[in-house]
Amino acid sequence: MASTILKWTSCSAMKSMAGGLRIGATPFRAFAAKVEAGTDIVAAAPDVSLQKARSWDDGVASKFSTTPLKDIFRDRRVVIFGLPGAYTGVCSQQHVPSYKNNIDKFRDEKVDSVICVAVNDPYVLNAWAEKLEAKDAIEFYGDFDGSFHKSLGLEKDLSAALLGPRSHRWSAFVVDGKVKVLNVEENPSDFKVSSAEHILKQI
Repeated sequence: MASTILKWTSCSAMKSMAGGLRIGATPFRAFAAKVEAGTDIVAAAPDVSLQKARSWDDGVASKFSTTPLKDIFRDRRVVIFGLPGAYTGVCSQQHVPSYKNNIDKFRDEKVDSVICVAVNDPYVLNAWAEKLEAKDAIEFYGDFDGSFHKSLGLEKDLSAALLGPRSHRWSAFVVDGKVKVLNVEENPSDFKVSSAEHILKQI
């Protein structure tokens, strides 16, 4: 088991600037204050729930039910990764496939669930997961209004790419609701520290 650590990017990318932490030119003071190693992810996002990927008909049948964070994280070993959005380039071509292709290694490490979360509705995520043939390996959850990412300080404005409010690209190892490892990419288009291969070394 890796020791409890907080890892954003390589140490060389981190700079102490005017009392706050910065990665590149982006201030991370608010992010650092909201989540770190040891943070209870359920307590950090009170009253927040996620929407499991499903078809529209399944949504209607379930009366558009949502899943409380405690049901996802409590008494479980979870690897969760967040990404800017379904059907986007790096997310489709690299990020999800890295976890899908390594699912047996996560199971060997006694990980109960590997979860992908994005600021998308659960219907889009369901179609995307089916397209990637990843639903048997990964659980997909929508954060349709960004509440989860905002609570953790992981929100990101990607209006320049015509995506609007989304999230950073990140990954975390969470045990019984407590964050053990957190990796956040410097830029949403980067794929360096949020991969399955990287976090497997940290478990």
